[in-house]
Amino acid sequence: MDLTFFAIQMLNGVQYGLLLFLIASGLTLVFGIMGIINLAHGAMYMVGAYLAFDLTRRFGNFWLAILCALPIAIALGLLIERLFLDTLYKRDHLYQVLLTFGLILALNELQMIIWGGDVHSVPVPELFSGSIALTDNLQYPIYRIFVSAVCLALAGIIYWVIKHTRLGMIIRAGAVDRDMVEGLGINIRSLFTLIFSVGVALTAFAGMLAAPITSIAPGMGDTVLITCFVVVVVGGIGSIKGAFWGALLIGIADTFGPVLLPSLASVLMYLIMAAVLLVKPRGLFA
Repeated sequence: MDLTFFAIQMLNGVQYGLLLFLIASGLTLVFGIMGIINLAHGAMYMVGAYLAFDLTRRFGNFWLAILCALPIAIALGLLIERLFLDTLYKRDHLYQVLLTFGLILALNELQMIIWGGDVHSVPVPELFSGSIALTDNLQYPIYRIFVSAVCLALAGIIYWVIKHTRLGMIIRAGAVDRDMVEGLGINIRSLFTLIFSVGVALTAFAGMLAAPITSIAPGMGDTVLITCFVVVVVGGIGSIKGAFWGALLIGIADTFGPVLLPSLASVLMYLIMAAVLLVKPRGLFA
């Protein structure tokens, strides 16, 4: 493996890891703070990708499609939280697993009814359609660099909100002792609705960003869900910092695995998770 090929693989791994962070950050907030095991989280990624495809085809503009798709994703999060999850906060996790698994089946079926079973793609926006020449023969797409930059910016914003704002303080307090937060006069139900809607929006936005660089296919969120659960466990449940570094670790490992360890590529991220849990049972940044 020469240096240029290594650099390209590293860029791909970082870009994939940062995209995983957007998905995993919503999952770790919902799981760590609300205590909800949301198996339908990956389906939101699929919904975001299909919304980007559909609205880009209708409007002829990828950026306008994202602007219109984001409010739809937020509204979907509000609807799911209020209609389904609101009754499950004080119930056993088994009820949450069964309900959210049912949501996966319902959303996958709705996708088939609305968009069919064909594989689709979204053209790369013209502004970022070029490439940067790394050597005479190798180039790297500008859009992938743009995706990495957007994900980094959002990671910084999320971390700042959680650590340095009053809302972040309330969220952290609610994760530790929700009854005490309610006793202080804060509406924890509205807080949970906000967290879940933001989590859905981040995941759907990741699907929108990924639409021009990946195939849009039925059930595409299922594999992403498994990977993101690994990221959350490795980083530490409820930790945004853990989700960030866990996503980068898994993203880079998943990119280099087929090249360096092809025989272990399919299980490499699970081996990493097992190794981390042996050393730190609660994750890297619990």
